[in-house]
Amino acid sequence: MAVGDRYPAAGSARGNMRAADADRDRVVESLKLAFSEGRLSKDEYDGRVESALSARTYADLDQVVTDLPVRPTAAVTPVTRTNGFAIASLACGLAQFVFGPLPTIPAIVFGHMARGQIRRTGEQGAGLALAGLILGWAAVVLGILLVVAGLAVSVRMQGPMNSAPERSVTACQPLLGGKAMSLEYG
Repeated sequence: MAVGDRYPAAGSARGNMRAADADRDRVVESLKLAFSEGRLSKDEYDGRVESALSARTYADLDQVVTDLPVRPTAAVTPVTRTNGFAIASLACGLAQFVFGPLPTIPAIVFGHMARGQIRRTGEQGAGLALAGLILGWAAVVLGILLVVAGLAVSVRMQGPMNSAPERSVTACQPLLGGKAMSLEYG
């Protein structure tokens, strides 16, 4: 309720209703604000506070504040929502620490979807989407590095592919009874 418009005029039924202590306190707060802004002198402030505290009806309270300007209300800024895909992207990015690589791809997909929606709608959550993307792509890069490292270790353990031991004819002689065989195609 605004000061001055808060209480009905004296002729109305509500104007004749008795005021509560909370109503008197609100008027005193309004007077304090007007005094601190320099709209009332000290004597005028003291007189109005005394009148407000002794007021019995809403009409009496209205007379105390009628000539004061109405204080502009603060503009209410709408609370912007946090994008749901951004939250999902971060959740999937963090979930890969628990569930392994399974949520990696959804973290990346949700992150890109969230960033697109945030650009269009102005919603909050750009940082969440970016964090989900970073976690998702970091897991992909880490997975690729692990696969490459695993292949490198596997190749190193087996040695070069063309270095299979050669079998000589002499190694096979005990199997043939010590006789050397010649293979001729004719």
